[in-house]
Amino acid sequence: MPGVSEWGLTGPAAAWVAAAWLAEAALYIAPAFARLRGLLGRLPPRAVALLLTWAAAAPYLVYAPACGLFDPAALAGLLALAAALSFWYAVWPRGRPADLGFVALAAAVTLARLWKPIYPSPPGRLPMEVLGQLMWIRTGLTAALVLRRPEGVGFGWLPSWREWKIGARYFLYFLPVGSALALATGFARWEPKPAAPALILGTLLGMLWVVALSEEFFFRGLLQHWLAEWLAGERRGWLLASLLFGLAHLPFRGFPNWRFALLATAAGLFYGRAYRAGRGIRAAMVAHALTNTAWRLLLA
Repeated sequence: MPGVSEWGLTGPAAAWVAAAWLAEAALYIAPAFARLRGLLGRLPPRAVALLLTWAAAAPYLVYAPACGLFDPAALAGLLALAAALSFWYAVWPRGRPADLGFVALAAAVTLARLWKPIYPSPPGRLPMEVLGQLMWIRTGLTAALVLRRPEGVGFGWLPSWREWKIGARYFLYFLPVGSALALATGFARWEPKPAAPALILGTLLGMLWVVALSEEFFFRGLLQHWLAEWLAGERRGWLLASLLFGLAHLPFRGFPNWRFALLATAAGLFYGRAYRAGRGIRAAMVAHALTNTAWRLLLA
């Protein structure tokens, strides 16, 4: 995160905002540690859900009261949303309706973009609603991994060399297809941007550990795997998950953004193949992160 002074914040407000970001960073990284997930898994499910619910509110409670931005209604909304996701598998029995409902809830709240009014920003330009986006990702990840314990996810933050190669290969397969679709539909135009190596690396890692991690976990690790089981066919699950991935992009940049949906559906087909080839989401994360990074650097 850039220094908070760069966003127009100074003094005590800057210190509390920085503390909130550090708290969220620590909580966001926590699910990456299998040992910690194992410790959580030894607790009763409702105790895990309660812990996840209050952990969701921690960064908000760090900065909002100290900055004079505390709103009981906002906190109540935050806790209600976090509790719905955290308690889902602690309340509902494992099964197809529960799994579909969990993914639908996670997607619906993401698409609704509810975090800006819940996470108000102090004077300045720092988008505090990003804390809500990160909270929602790590709460959903942890609830699924600890309480649902799905098979076939291959969850992890650090792709192996083999997974990097698989992901890079499917990225290269998609690159001409995606570029042609983006240019032909008018979704984007060719506009390479000069960028320092540090900026390229930072963009790639940000895409890998936020956008790709979350989307590949839910769409490939959960949805594609479950659909393949329910529909009794790997190909059916792959095709339907890719279509749903594309449809989830319809609201971006103005609904209905069919150009983005078409492009995302095509990308999802390649990410889904990377997931199957890598036997887990890490290879798909690599393909996804490379695609998004190339888009940022080459297209406008």
